[in-house]
Amino acid sequence: MTDLDPAPFKKALEDRLADLEALDNVTKDARAPVTLDQQSVGRLSRMDALQGQAMALATEQRRKTEAARIRAALDRIDSGDYGYCLSCDEPIPVKRLELDPATPVCVDCLKD
Repeated sequence: MTDLDPAPFKKALEDRLADLEALDNVTKDARAPVTLDQQSVGRLSRMDALQGQAMALATEQRRKTEAARIRAALDRIDSGDYGYCLSCDEPIPVKRLELDPATPVCVDCLKD
């Protein structure tokens, strides 16, 4: 690794992962199946509930994707490969890592 200190990046990644896991627990009810009992809930209310559920499920999927990126970055820190582009093996600029600590590639390889 270059003169990059991975400790602050590791802390930021671990904090973000904890935030994502906390959000997952908070929004569990919003992703629950919607009951279709027409006697207790009107059609428009059910449609709103279904739309809310779909949005919660899509948000959950984005959180899972981000969590996977973060875990991969933490693995790279542990293996000593953090800060290097997975595509070209060149160092990723610190400014880019500060913007997105989980980024796996440099800007040049992102364009390709």
